Amino acid sequence: MSYDLVIIGSGPGGYVCAIRAAQLGLKTAIVEKRATFGGTCLNIGCIPSKAMLHASEMFEVAGHGFEVLGIKVGAPKLDLPLMMKHKQDTVDANVQGVAFLLKKNKVDSFIGTGSIAAVGKVLVTKADGSTETIETKHIVIATGSDSAPLPGVTIDEKSVVTSTGALELSKVPGKLLIVGAGVIGLELGSVWKRLGADVTVVEYLDRILPGMDDEIAKQFQRILTKQGFTFHLGSKVTKVETGKSGSTVTVEPAAGGAAKTLQADIVLVAIGRRPYTEGLGLEAVGVALERGKVVIDDHFQSSVPGIYAIGDVVRGPMLAHKAEDEGVALAEILAGHAGHVNYGIIPGVVYTEPEIATLGKTEEELKAAGIAYSVGKFPFTANGRARAMRATDGFVKILADATTDRVLGCHIIGKGAGDLIHEVAVLMEFGGSSEDLARTCHAHPTMSEAVKEAAMGVEKRSIHI
Repeated sequence: MSYDLVIIGSGPGGYVCAIRAAQLGLKTAIVEKRATFGGTCLNIGCIPSKAMLHASEMFEVAGHGFEVLGIKVGAPKLDLPLMMKHKQDTVDANVQGVAFLLKKNKVDSFIGTGSIAAVGKVLVTKADGSTETIETKHIVIATGSDSAPLPGVTIDEKSVVTSTGALELSKVPGKLLIVGAGVIGLELGSVWKRLGADVTVVEYLDRILPGMDDEIAKQFQRILTKQGFTFHLGSKVTKVETGKSGSTVTVEPAAGGAAKTLQADIVLVAIGRRPYTEGLGLEAVGVALERGKVVIDDHFQSSVPGIYAIGDVVRGPMLAHKAEDEGVALAEILAGHAGHVNYGIIPGVVYTEPEIATLGKTEEELKAAGIAYSVGKFPFTANGRARAMRATDGFVKILADATTDRVLGCHIIGKGAGDLIHEVAVLMEFGGSSEDLARTCHAHPTMSEAVKEAAMGVEKRSIHI
């Protein structure tokens, strides 16, 4: 059977690309090595982690947030197996939804490990060892990424875990040590901290959340410290020794110095992710790689005509929504339309409590580029709705070009930041100014008023501070 398009990988990039291609009339197939669709994101990443983040947040609120509102209940009791069932039910609903959408759009699916046998040919190796070859005009690599290993440390997904194992723990660890102060580590640390773990974070750099706005990161570290996190910054893990009673972790200063040891029941290695390109047969057909990622042109084509790549295996942030937009753009290009992704306007969100959302340029990036800018900031302590919800941690920061007033970036730390960021994304997509946002009526009382007030603050005319 011959196809217009065969996609290897059914994560957010792959399945969205398949659906859009089918909508545009291309005969499409998708190859997935798991028994279920959705890739890392839906099965063992974004979706299950958000289910656990929400459930653990409700547990925290029930234990510490009700009484001050005049709601008297007993101390909550944790039923971890039932909480895990909620997580799995959420995953099941999502992956079944993807299966339905693929079938609805007449996308053929092949369960097995996909690889490129030759240009125009995809080999599917099934669980029983049997193989099948699919012919196609175009091949899309959408295989995503997996957890980056820590040299010298063995992952067993029991006592030393990646994010996958951290979402499957059978009991709350007494002591959880996290290697890496990035998004994944802090999110999963938040889950288990709320449920009762003592959480310690070891980070090689001298700050948390590398690459994000520095002011946001510093404020967030203060908040997490208040929540009970312990940080060892400018430090590196050099050894993890596991035993029956837990793990002994050797930590050294990143700049050199005396080592010390920390004890942990569970060690979570969360130092980033790496593109999954092994075993795809890329080298054999001549697909160029750079630092493990597929090199692509502006139309997502690799160095070999007819072979394309999207998502975590190519340049840009490793984010599900970035992969989705690339999948749509590529499908439209292959169908003869004009697909496009604006890489300057891709939101990034940390789903902790409070949330962090970031968009566009940071102050550090603007300074490095020599771009003159103005800043508008507004704290949630001055927002009526935030006070009513006892959610006053954080602020909104808007960065605008000092000459044109065009908004160049927005950074939010606060409750619901991941939702608040999108009006700024739309504004930036249309090249809007801080004045455009400042003069747009916002409903009162809402958290989004803080976004408007920050925009007003660019010209030093915020009302409520």
